[in-house]
Amino acid sequence: MSPSPLISAAELHDLFEMGRAPVVLDIRFMLQTGSDRAGYKAGHIPNAQFVDLDAELAGVPGPGGRHPLPDTETFVAAMRGAGVSDDSSVVVYDGGPATAAARGWWLLRYYGHADVRVLDGGLAQWVAAGFPIGTEPSIVAAGSFTARPSLASVLDVDDVLDFARDNVLLDARAPERFRGEVEPVDPVAGHIPGAVNRPTTENVDTDGKFLDPGVLNGTFGGLVPEGKKVAVYCGSGVTAAHQILALELAGIDAALYPGSWSGWITDPTRPRA
Repeated sequence: MSPSPLISAAELHDLFEMGRAPVVLDIRFMLQTGSDRAGYKAGHIPNAQFVDLDAELAGVPGPGGRHPLPDTETFVAAMRGAGVSDDSSVVVYDGGPATAAARGWWLLRYYGHADVRVLDGGLAQWVAAGFPIGTEPSIVAAGSFTARPSLASVLDVDDVLDFARDNVLLDARAPERFRGEVEPVDPVAGHIPGAVNRPTTENVDTDGKFLDPGVLNGTFGGLVPEGKKVAVYCGSGVTAAHQILALELAGIDAALYPGSWSGWITDPTRPRA
């Protein structure tokens, strides 16, 4: 079996205690308010580097959606600035339950970096365990990260409808957004025709920690017929990475449609359900 994409607060603390600290990236972000640099300044895991999801883990909003994938140069510069090198062990976290941190995990894999894990339950679990919090800026030497062959797959916008017809396209948003009853962020409500709703909130327990892989496998297994491929989208491609992480825990490979709903609706000729 490949190593788990998750790390617990206790396991991360042990690495610090053993002098084997990984590069730790703080990717706190809120849907309504954006990247949470203020939260990082107020308190973070010691030596963690803040990474701005809006500016460094996404491109300029437009036809590709609210959070299109960043260009290679932007992402490489962000990782180097945070101290990441090609041989670095990386841990990413947010406030919990990892819906933003999973974006960093997915992008590192997309750009070929395999040694990356997500702090299960986020900063909330670190604090709950009584581990130390830092408030001083963390200074690190620049890393030498390079983009390498991708370890993650994407679904191109032109292939979305065919994929949804022949395979399983999961919509990771809340049910009411999927049904088009409410739409708090994007100008158009609804979902991509043929998609199946599976909210990311069903991936975690009440503490924001991922459910047991066996439980996740049972849940996703009921949605994915044998022999079918899986792709995931959400509002802007951020929380869809959380779904892909849960699918990986369940032993199921999945691709990301990066533009997601916010990108889909930029072309009025694309059908909506």
